[in-house]
Amino acid sequence: MNIGVPKETHPGEKRVAFLPSSVDKLIKKGAGVTIEAGLGTSIRISDEEYKKAGATMSDRQNLLASSDLVLRLRKPPLEEISQLKKGSIHISFLDPFNEKALVEALAKNNISAISMEMIPRTTKAQKMDALSSQANLAGYVTVVLAAERLDRIFPMLMTPAGTLSPAKVFIIGAGVAGLQAIATARRLGARVEAFDTRPVVEEQVKSLGAKFVKIDLGETGQTKDGYAKALTPEQLEKQRLGMAKVCAQSDVVITTAQLFGRKAPIVLTKDMVAQMKPGSIIIDMAVESGGNVEGSKVNEEVMTQNGVRIIGLANLPGKVALHASQMYSNNLYALVEEFWNKEQKAFQLRLDNEILKGALVTHNGQILLKTS
Repeated sequence: MNIGVPKETHPGEKRVAFLPSSVDKLIKKGAGVTIEAGLGTSIRISDEEYKKAGATMSDRQNLLASSDLVLRLRKPPLEEISQLKKGSIHISFLDPFNEKALVEALAKNNISAISMEMIPRTTKAQKMDALSSQANLAGYVTVVLAAERLDRIFPMLMTPAGTLSPAKVFIIGAGVAGLQAIATARRLGARVEAFDTRPVVEEQVKSLGAKFVKIDLGETGQTKDGYAKALTPEQLEKQRLGMAKVCAQSDVVITTAQLFGRKAPIVLTKDMVAQMKPGSIIIDMAVESGGNVEGSKVNEEVMTQNGVRIIGLANLPGKVALHASQMYSNNLYALVEEFWNKEQKAFQLRLDNEILKGALVTHNGQILLKTS
């Protein structure tokens, strides 16, 4: 089986889908691995390192046309779908609920497409869970960004010149990204509070040294994959009222609330932002999926009239591209290894497998996922 890895073409993307260490392991399994020349340039990995691992070089067009399995990070450009080998397998983030035309094109061209967003959050699939690995890094990056932009330090400091009180950080959402943000802010010495609609995560928040903010929203919970369920308009209003006081006292607010396959909910209104202290920082981690904060803009830092800075930077894991690439490459390798047939030396689609049941979006010309 020939496995191809093309370069990422999304503007500003520095992450790389597959690293030489993963290439080496696939070669030892009997696979042929072809990469597009310059694949690792953005993170200072030369073509020679890939060659040393056993990969061969190719131009993009030939790579796409000849690969039985294509590994990427970003979703493929729509115009490249027809260039893929008919009957081949394609693995990457696909955003299938919002990319109807892309999914239809994959089915039309008889491509079996596996969406990395759809990998289930189970113990068995943990090594393949790229959403979690990238969210983990994003949580770290948000805190570092906030610390760099805040005009005060995070830890309490007792000096002959006086005592400096610790920064107050409020994190909304205690999923993978939120928990890493809590842990990072605590390591830097901040006083951290966190809120989540799922009461089940209170223990995890406290275990990291943060205070869990309780707001009575009535019946909430999480999906079978561990995602927060969407709130009713009444619950959202209760949540905002409960959070407004905490936000007003915070130096940094980080929002992480996202709904899989849907627009992110607004959790910070303009009125709530207007009550915050001048000089405080808000980082909207959901800005790419609609935003949690009224007034946030993709890849912009907005200064409000009352001196609050709203940061809406996209692709936060890309800020630490080397480690993000390392983690994603390991996720991909774990997925390929799970379905590798040793005798045939090929990736085998086992349609009855629970992981593929959730992640296989198109197969045999059919759309297996309802995108509407």
